[in-house]
Formats: sequence, structure tokens, C-alpha cells
Amino acid sequence: MKYLNRIPVIATISIFILGSACHTRNKTQKGAAIGAGTGGIVGGFIGKSAGNTALGTIIGGAVGGTAGAFIGRNMDRQANELKSSIPGATVTRQGEGIIINFDSGILFDVGKAEIKAKAQTNLQNLASSLGKNPETDILIIGHTDNSGDGSNNIDLSVRRAAAVKNYLVSNEVKASRLKIDGRGSTEPIADNNTAAGRALNRRVEIVIVANNKMKKQAESEGK
Repeated sequence: MKYLNRIPVIATISIFILGSACHTRNKTQKGAAIGAGTGGIVGGFIGKSAGNTALGTIIGGAVGGTAGAFIGRNMDRQANELKSSIPGATVTRQGEGIIINFDSGILFDVGKAEIKAKAQTNLQNLASSLGKNPETDILIIGHTDNSGDGSNNIDLSVRRAAAVKNYLVSNEVKASRLKIDGRGSTEPIADNNTAAGRALNRRVEIVIVANNKMKKQAESEGK
């Protein structure tokens, strides 16, 4: 218990040190530093403490060091490809992973979990990129604003994440690579007191991280 009580302090110190050290580094170098500086356990705690499932997934799975730099280079390449092929989404390189943010209005009608026809090209291009980069795992996270009942929002967010997963599987992405989560309104990124903020909070995040095969390859390259 004493060790667990010290984790928030360690995590805070780690974030401060890494933030200072990584200020001038590129994304690949930051991926190496995050894993080396915090480790998987502390990294996962940081992400969960921030209420950010996407960030926690990336930091919690980081390997760091030379292996992390190898993974970062692969993620840099795929992120650049995705930015040009899915203009309907925001693609962000973070640590040793990638976060893709789809405004749910692009994918779904209000209160619905059926993917719009006009959103299919973006998801097809995403599926194509995932197919060309098979050594990754993907987490799909649904989010809503805080309108309506909380339990209904959780259910809607899960159904939307499942709809994206099913569409990717229908486009030949292996189901074993895909996991889903629904956070309802529990992880806002904007102010739910404004219409603009609520629109930003209604989103689907897709997190891409290295799978065990890539991690082993990265560790081998670093020896």
C-alpha cells in the first residue's frame, strides 16, 4: 500500500521531467522518453488519473528506449499516411501511438449508431491503412456529451464504437486486432455548457498502438 500511495507523486514528477526534456524533441524521440521515464505501470496510472482512456492506452503500453524510438518511426510514417487519406478526422501522434479523432457528427446522426453513407470513404481509407500496417492493435472509444441520461449515453457510445469496429472488420481488418470501449460523457474535451463544446465532446477516438510482434521486433532492432 505504501508503494501505491507514492505512485501519484512519482507520476507527477515523471510528467514534469519528461515535459521539460521532450520540449524540443520530435514525436519519435518523445515516444522513447515516455516509456523509459515512466514505465508501463506508472504510465497507465497517469492516463487513467487524467480521465483519458486514449492517452492511458498509449502511455501504459509504451516500451521506451531504443525500441520505443523504432516504434515511433513506424507510427510517424503511418500517421502521415492517415493525415492525407482521412481528411474527415484529426490525426495526432502521441508517444508511441496514434490517436484519430472523428467528430461523431461526421459518422452518425444525432442519437444514432448507424454509420452515415458519406462517412464510409474515411473509414475505408482507415481500414486500408490498418491493413497495410498489421503489426498494430486498435482501441475504438465512443464518447458523448452530457445531454440526457448517463446510462443511455454509455450505451450509445458503446454501440457507436461497435459500429465502427464492425465496419472495419467488413473491410478486412482482423477482429482480433480491434477492441471497443464506451465512455459516455465521462471524458469531455470541451465545455459541455456550450453547443460548440458539446459538439466536440461527441466523438469517436481510434487509438493505434504497437502489438507484441512489433514490440519484439523493436527490441531486437535495439540490441
